[in-house]
Amino acid sequence: MTLSSSLEQLRAELSLDLSQLDVIALDFERAMAAGLRGQSSSLKMLPSFLGLPTGDEKGDVLAIDFGGTNLRVMAARLDGSRGATIAAVDRFPLVDAKAGYNLIGASAQGAELFDAIARRLAKIAPDDGSLPLGFTFSFPCEQTAVMRASLLHWTKEIQTQGVVGQDVGNLLVTALKRNGLTRVEPRVILNDTVGTLIAAAYDAGGVDIGAICGTGHNACYLEPKHPLTGAPMIVNIESGNFDGVAQTRFDAQLDRTSVNPGGQRLEKMVSGKYLGEILRLVLVEWTEKGFLPKSPRLHETNVVSGAVLDQILLDHGDHAAIDRIAREKLQMTGLDAEQRRAVQAVMRLLADRSARLASASFVGIVRHTDPKLQAVHGVAIDGSLYEKMPGYAAELQRTLEGMLPKAEHPVATRLAKDGSGIGAAIAARVAKG
Repeated sequence: MTLSSSLEQLRAELSLDLSQLDVIALDFERAMAAGLRGQSSSLKMLPSFLGLPTGDEKGDVLAIDFGGTNLRVMAARLDGSRGATIAAVDRFPLVDAKAGYNLIGASAQGAELFDAIARRLAKIAPDDGSLPLGFTFSFPCEQTAVMRASLLHWTKEIQTQGVVGQDVGNLLVTALKRNGLTRVEPRVILNDTVGTLIAAAYDAGGVDIGAICGTGHNACYLEPKHPLTGAPMIVNIESGNFDGVAQTRFDAQLDRTSVNPGGQRLEKMVSGKYLGEILRLVLVEWTEKGFLPKSPRLHETNVVSGAVLDQILLDHGDHAAIDRIAREKLQMTGLDAEQRRAVQAVMRLLADRSARLASASFVGIVRHTDPKLQAVHGVAIDGSLYEKMPGYAAELQRTLEGMLPKAEHPVATRLAKDGSGIGAAIAARVAKG
């Protein structure tokens, strides 16, 4: 086998045509229906107890955004006319080796984590007056009320102890009291995907699906008549856990070595957190077969970052940037022109597969809510893949159009920035009543 033939084999394994995507969308739709009925399904279909905003929500509000290794707190103002401004914001990492702390490692405790959140919120909370708070907590929860949500399990490699199985709303309220923030009124816990949909609906309307296509991957949608209430409700699908897509050997290898083997299988094929790792595994195989020069760093997990992936895709001409990345990031020297092109081709295959799988899940959602494909649908998407990865948004939109040629209205996608922040602020006002 040669490098060229190996690349063609990968192309066959990673490429998904419309007929394959249709099968995935149908399986996704069926998994949605099963999850909504409470039957066995890889899709949790978690209720948010929130509907869409009207656009006239108004007032000052606080928000917490916790969705990964960094945390953000903010104060915002809603003007009641679909406008929102950020008055203050504070960001901080949950892991800082130089400062000597790790709030999301296996030795960290939940009380320690939530106390740190409360202390950061204290920096921007007013000294007088009561303000509502929206809490974006972007991890799978069993939610039984707008402020009652028990963590099912951590994702994104977080391992903090004493949180799984606990009511995160209660953990937050208790931490706020311990830290003297009695004037802060927590009103809602939501997922970042739900926040993305709420923020986009408040800003301009015309959307009924929200998604994250970035470090993580998830989707939510407005269920027209939720079984719990008989009224419209946003459902957090936890679509990253969908298990209806066949794994390649590289997907299976990544899955086996992750902190949650067997879980979040779709997310491990779609999200930016894992695309670089899959690319690394391909390059490891190629070095072992003698198709690429040896690299001492290729055996280090997560050595290929998201920013590097974008640079690889943007590189044209003689692919000098790929050669530089190989030397500086991987300590791999002597890549010839064919090898550079092959590295870029694999990255393009992985990016396109990610976009097409995300599209297939959106098609499953549309068919679930609108079997006759007659209504107007819009997908609000936040995340670095959709916003920044070269060609990603175009491939996603192209796939949607290819999969739904008979839809009465094209399903449009649009960037929805900061759903996890502004979305939480708006949700606190939506939850008022």
